[in-house]
Amino acid sequence: MTIKFGLALPYNQARLVAQLAQLAEEAGWDGCFLGDAIWCEDPMIALAAAAMTTSRIRLGTMLIPVPLRRPWKIASESVALDRLSNGRLILGLGTGAVWMGWQSFPDEVTDAKARAEMLDETIDILTLLYQRKQFDYEGKHYHLKLTLMEERHYPSQPVQQPRIPLWAPALWPRKKSMQRILKCDGAFPEKVGADGKPETMTPKDMSEMKAFVAANRTLTTPFDIVASGKTDGLNKAQQRDELWPWVEAGATWWVEGLWNESEEAVTERIRQGPPVLD
Repeated sequence: MTIKFGLALPYNQARLVAQLAQLAEEAGWDGCFLGDAIWCEDPMIALAAAAMTTSRIRLGTMLIPVPLRRPWKIASESVALDRLSNGRLILGLGTGAVWMGWQSFPDEVTDAKARAEMLDETIDILTLLYQRKQFDYEGKHYHLKLTLMEERHYPSQPVQQPRIPLWAPALWPRKKSMQRILKCDGAFPEKVGADGKPETMTPKDMSEMKAFVAANRTLTTPFDIVASGKTDGLNKAQQRDELWPWVEAGATWWVEGLWNESEEAVTERIRQGPPVLD
């Protein structure tokens, strides 16, 4: 069993992100991920800066709130970043954390059902746009008539084919969320109870979710499952004890959450290198 190790870096200073990503690559980490919010330094720009200071490490979003960006805008930005990084982008998509200040922008869509519909349509549209072919699309929220546009006006395809990997939250065991994740290339597992309130995801839950995906997903591309947490301050034996149940449950990535840490703390954690399993 193998697992990759990533870092969820703090919101979002582009110059600093470029420096931290370079340091993370040198220290042996496998990925750097950035969040997005309704008003922050743009993570796509910050990841573009990171692409210019690195050559190996994967660069990803956790997550782009799709109601804030039209699908063709996401496609334009992600194709540029994927080509700039020579195929290292992972595009995490979500409905958005409304509690993070969306009330300050009353024109934005805050209805949960509508935002979920927009996420579903965005996944479908991105998949089609990345193929660089003519198509028409009639959704509830988005409409495209690319049969009216000459193909010579299209941007280039992304480096990664058949598409840039799309990851999304997987709310176990909600049916609609799990059906959505079957259309994706990776999952950020979360758990909700019968009352709709968040519950703690366990390795057993992840194992059951993985089995569901394996039994129902028809895509043949690889599928990633992301576990996350913190191992800072743990010795090697404690790191193994923390991580191994997630590896056995099917996690392919461990992402170290550094969202709220200081620059000094983040730098120190990166320099320590990824957790040790052997």
